[in-house]
Amino acid sequence: MHVAFFNRSFYPDTTATGQLLTDLCEDLVRDHGCRVSVVAGVPLTPSSGSATNTRALLARKEFRGIRIYRARGTRFSKTRFIGRATNYVTYFLSACFTALRLDRPDVIVALTDPPIIGLAAWLASKRFRVPLVMAFKDLFPEVTVLLPDFHSPRINAALQAVNKFLVKRAAANIALGETMRARLIENKGAPAERTTIIADWADTEAISPGDKRNAFSLEHGLADKFVVMHSGNVGLSQSLETLVEAAALLQDIPAIHIVFVGEGVKKAELQEQTRVLGLTNVTFLPFTPKERLVESFASADLFVVSLQRGLAGYIVPSKLYGILAAGRPFVAAVEEACEVASLTRHHECGLVAEPGDARHLADQILVLYRDRNLLKRCGENARALGLMFDRRTQVAKYKALFERVVSKDAPQSARLVKTADLR
Repeated sequence: MHVAFFNRSFYPDTTATGQLLTDLCEDLVRDHGCRVSVVAGVPLTPSSGSATNTRALLARKEFRGIRIYRARGTRFSKTRFIGRATNYVTYFLSACFTALRLDRPDVIVALTDPPIIGLAAWLASKRFRVPLVMAFKDLFPEVTVLLPDFHSPRINAALQAVNKFLVKRAAANIALGETMRARLIENKGAPAERTTIIADWADTEAISPGDKRNAFSLEHGLADKFVVMHSGNVGLSQSLETLVEAAALLQDIPAIHIVFVGEGVKKAELQEQTRVLGLTNVTFLPFTPKERLVESFASADLFVVSLQRGLAGYIVPSKLYGILAAGRPFVAAVEEACEVASLTRHHECGLVAEPGDARHLADQILVLYRDRNLLKRCGENARALGLMFDRRTQVAKYKALFERVVSKDAPQSARLVKTADLR
């Protein structure tokens, strides 16, 4: 089976979506014998300049058996709307051009980076007369509320129209959870019978519970502190200023230390907020490479998973699955409608706090800090839940879905071939 993916972010990018797509493609090739192509953009990581020829409109590369088509796009800063929009549009246009040069796939899969990339994938599916699968990672236009520098009713209406157009024409729509599936059906008009759930994942063999006292915690002076960690993208969706405010409320307890691990557009702003508040119980660390994730996660006693109010079901925090795999408890600062809240309560692997409420977040951190038996039990429950979202299990669900849509499309494809032969 030849599967062609469309998504701007892919290896070696370090965004969550890019890393998850890379995992999916690697496993489809290695474990399921698929042939995989990816129409990706120019890597955005500073160290990846040699990964592609940015002067060419299209560059072809091979990575672990995956054929990567690098559709050239701009690489402006994502801190302003004009830069993000230009990057999206230039990649989209290049992806449309690239779609004409693919070898014929059996199924085409579009993610949502950028939110209009599904149109390029749909055009390719029409050209090759193969089924289209939409794999939603974020839902637009709802997540545009995160953009502080740009709000346009016209663009929001256009994005809504694009989503409605695609979900009705896709052979299958993939949501990350129950709430997202409901949003697709109720708000976008996705056919219920063609809308399924496949959650994100973590590699539970590569990420497992580790000792708190390790090379990472010793290197950064965390081994003897009660570490409350946020790990991953320091972006717009998490309301991370609330965690800094919670740190201010907790600064009279010297043992508790708040640690941000990762990069993102909000990092500088949070660092400035920390400086203005004069906090000494907050540390910012750089992005952690995969080979040190076990040590990094093990350095935390407790994690925080947060999401801005109003985004439940439109974004699902993928960082949750690595935390579960590491067997660490967490405070979920999310709305009740968010998938993370229901998992937290049902499996008793952490506590839930009101999003945007620094006092409630600080109080929930204190509950787990003071009750070490509860902390330990939540961590054990987290690991057990994480095994249900293992990378191999979730990738197998993608493969089974692709087989179903290709099988359903096969009679039509056979008729088309037969008609062509008669001509």
